[in-house]
Amino acid sequence: MKEPVHIGASSPTARPDLQQLVHEVALGDQEAFAALYDAVAGSVLGVARAVLRDQAQSEEVAQDVLVEVWRTAPRYRPDRGTAINWILTLAHRRAVDRVRSVEAAAARDTKAALLDHRPAYDEVTEQVESRLEREQVRRCLRTLTELQRQSVTLAYYRGLTYREVAEALALPLGTVKTRLRDGLIRLRDCLGVTA
Repeated sequence: MKEPVHIGASSPTARPDLQQLVHEVALGDQEAFAALYDAVAGSVLGVARAVLRDQAQSEEVAQDVLVEVWRTAPRYRPDRGTAINWILTLAHRRAVDRVRSVEAAAARDTKAALLDHRPAYDEVTEQVESRLEREQVRRCLRTLTELQRQSVTLAYYRGLTYREVAEALALPLGTVKTRLRDGLIRLRDCLGVTA
């Protein structure tokens, strides 16, 4: 009696012993690497694709992982797991690293873009505000007594010390300090500055 033929079934082939292939790759056997590559490339690409969701990046990661398998095969420890699990763990880690790298680069680009974006400088507005502030200070200075105004002007606009102001006005130092303090308090109140 004839055995039934299954449509689409391939001829039974023995699955390669991945652990043995990794051992041979560790010894530098290029043919063993070619067989290992053929046996696991699809699975490695599948893991990378599941993490990355981008075909081109998945292919790059899969290629990197298989190169890493070639370079690090001597580090494989059969007592820690199967060869396929070791390879797929490498693939998963490399894919996650790629995601993190892409996210970090995007964050750096965003931060750089925010730092480069400076608000437009409005020179006209700046000049108007400056003029208004100067006019308000002039108006408030007019509210001071003559001695207060002279003391503040000499100290803050001409940069004289208290002693130099006292000498310039031919007044005792204590009187100048009092007039300056009183004048500054009145200016603060007039300008609406809170202490």
